[in-house]
Amino acid sequence: MCILSKDGKCIIHAIKPESCRAGPFTFDVKDDVIEIYLKFSRICPLVTLLKEIPEAYRIQYEIAIKNITHLVSNLTDDEIDAICRIDEPETEKVSAVPRLNLEIV
Repeated sequence: MCILSKDGKCIIHAIKPESCRAGPFTFDVKDDVIEIYLKFSRICPLVTLLKEIPEAYRIQYEIAIKNITHLVSNLTDDEIDAICRIDEPETEKVSAVPRLNLEIV
């Protein structure tokens, strides 16, 4: 969950976007790599805080990686392709992690 979540609800948005399960991070899958992107601060106010506090960034990033890799490991390639077709131009690439040969659970 995002650190801007209180009692399971977003303290910023009236309706918590599904994409917030990974905080301000999102992803794209290319071949055997999961590319990790950070949303711009105008999309998610948490980004400004994360850039100011490295420890908060590290914690939120680790949560995002756990959630994203779990999601990717439980989707079919067709489902991942459908998600990755959604354009998210207001992001910056921050890392890439290997997409291990994960089986669908």
